[in-house]
Amino acid sequence: MFQINWAIIGLTVSSGIILLLRDWRVTTPALFVNYLSVAWFLAQQQFITPDLVIGELALSTTIVVKVITGLAASLILGITGVTFSREYNLEDLDEFSLAELRRAARRAQRQRTSEPFRVSEYVVPFWALVLAAIASLALPRLYPIGSQTVDMAWYWLGLTGLFTIVIAGDTLKIGLGLLLVVSSIDLVYTAIASTVQVFPLALLSLTTIVLSLSVAYLSGLMYGRLKTLDLGVLYKR
Repeated sequence: MFQINWAIIGLTVSSGIILLLRDWRVTTPALFVNYLSVAWFLAQQQFITPDLVIGELALSTTIVVKVITGLAASLILGITGVTFSREYNLEDLDEFSLAELRRAARRAQRQRTSEPFRVSEYVVPFWALVLAAIASLALPRLYPIGSQTVDMAWYWLGLTGLFTIVIAGDTLKIGLGLLLVVSSIDLVYTAIASTVQVFPLALLSLTTIVLSLSVAYLSGLMYGRLKTLDLGVLYKR
């Protein structure tokens, strides 16, 4: 009988949300849900021998480290979004700078009011999501590496991450895509390695944290100069 694998569903839906939606208030929690789903999937498949018992749940310490790493990366991007999506240090601005900031805020407010929702903004992400789904179903048959379930999972993570980077409109979105790609590499290594080594897994976790901090740093630099994280301003004169 058909049995639902909720870990795969959580992994698929959360990464699809990251690719499709634009609001960091939704995509950042979806990233953490994605890390939880990946850890749950690895625990199900027993790729790593459990060495830690929490209540009635037997887990590997490596799985717990992956969850902590995902939580740290999600918090870093979430704090970055909160920090650079609000006004602060207004008391340090002079009269002319404050007036200009108020005019920009009123202009942005009018734009949001006149254009509350545009379907056209989601056409490209939607078709990218469809293409990722088709490729994730076809590639495991053309280029199998592990089991069909594992191949579908890591192909889906990698493709949604790549498409997220391609269509990203701000620096946070690029960071989310990069973290999905690293999570895909982490998953396929853990699944197919005959002997899972501590050093590569630690290096992947370190890469995840460093990428999150790098995105936060670049977001700070961009916001400090342009007062926005939108990449579109880089192409405007």
